[in-house]
Amino acid sequence: MNIWKQRLEKQTISTILIAVAVMLIALLLPSKIALLGTTLFFVLFTIVKPQQSILFLVIYVNIRPFLLEVNSGMKLIGDLIIFVVFAWTLFHYRHNLRSLFTFKWFEWSYFAFILFGSIVGFLNDVTPTSIIFQVRTFLIMYLLYYIISRMTLTNKWLQQLAWATVWLNVVMSLHGLVEKLSLRQWLLPEEWKYKVLSATNAVRIYGLTGNPNSLALSLFFGIIGIIYLQHVYQQNKYKWTFRVLLVLFFGILVLTYSRGTWISAVVFGIVFILMTRKWYLLKRLVIAGVASIILIYYPVNLAVQYIQTLGVEVEQKPDGAGSIGGRFGETFDEKNLALMTESGRFFYISKGFEIFGDHPITGTGFGSFGGSATLSYGSPIYDHYGISSDIYGGKYFYSDNQYIQVIAETGVIGVLIFALFLLSMLRLFWQSRHTNFGVFMIALWFSTGVSGMYYNIWELKMYTLFYFILLGAFVAFSKQQDTSKPTNG
Repeated sequence: MNIWKQRLEKQTISTILIAVAVMLIALLLPSKIALLGTTLFFVLFTIVKPQQSILFLVIYVNIRPFLLEVNSGMKLIGDLIIFVVFAWTLFHYRHNLRSLFTFKWFEWSYFAFILFGSIVGFLNDVTPTSIIFQVRTFLIMYLLYYIISRMTLTNKWLQQLAWATVWLNVVMSLHGLVEKLSLRQWLLPEEWKYKVLSATNAVRIYGLTGNPNSLALSLFFGIIGIIYLQHVYQQNKYKWTFRVLLVLFFGILVLTYSRGTWISAVVFGIVFILMTRKWYLLKRLVIAGVASIILIYYPVNLAVQYIQTLGVEVEQKPDGAGSIGGRFGETFDEKNLALMTESGRFFYISKGFEIFGDHPITGTGFGSFGGSATLSYGSPIYDHYGISSDIYGGKYFYSDNQYIQVIAETGVIGVLIFALFLLSMLRLFWQSRHTNFGVFMIALWFSTGVSGMYYNIWELKMYTLFYFILLGAFVAFSKQQDTSKPTNG
């Protein structure tokens, strides 16, 4: 039996490595050939290996910005995998239609929120294209939940998910170190290499995600993956490997200078440790954090300062190596606060409430304020409210606050529906609070809620990818536990 398990594990690893190899080879091909080749391969790959295709999706979505910058022919892989495995699910349950149309309270609330926002947007002259784009943003990763929650999963699959997340972050961390030490000159696409960054952002590691906040969020899940695997392998197997990787991930996380992710990670840790009373985790995390400062943060910054003294010619040099204290200090710096008030987060929040004041009941609808759709298509109400920003180039911007977007776009009704969506999930998790998975989802729920204060968190594909996969796994395991319980009589 153990021999068959080992063979199955090796087969899974080989399958994912083959998919990764195909993706890397496609990078070197002309874009049209890459598009056709990856389309054919990943359609077949997903049909044959639906569960493994989801593991591969974790890798692809996180580095997608880098892949597309190198070769635009890689753009359809993610959507292909999701829609093919969705079709596989429909086919698999074709004789059990009831299971396909059975939804939980949080799902009905989510559907109602999306439908309401879409109708209001249409009534406020938002273009259908923009509304469809916004709806797709909210639904695409939800489909992963829909699919996974109807799968029969094993603990081994969860372990494979953790391993995929960890090794992905190993690659991104090492790449981030190269980026930092080369002053953004090595292993980056040309457009990224010469991208003009502010002095504040030039010291941050952007990585293969092309965004320091996205990289930090990925590392957050990488750290969770290590802690889970440490729990799985308790007989000292991979003991030092996990310790080294934990220090590495903490070090790169600090070097992203992502204040929002730091805060969210702390919230997650506090809730999880307090509820489980696993105090040894606190000790482990503190030791890894201190070690990362000593072994990675300071040495890397000192190396950067030394490289800068050599007079290396680059298009744009970072203004210093950066510091944790300086990063937090910027939050309360008078100039920074003034900038946020004039054209940044505070500006968007004030404008959001101004819009809400004019449309308190229904808001102005999807595609009208600070979301993914407005980032791509603009908004019919921006000129009326004098909204313009130079942060994202012209008038297209993210609100960088999920809640003000919900308030402005959907008003009181939308806020109530969205609150029902969030609270229904919390109730679902709370019912399993006596299990580690239940407590984990509660902690993740609170962490996500805090993240919504400074990110459009429910629109970040990389984050919702992890969230909905884990939510789907939680529901799938809950169903399996319910069916395994003996019935009375």
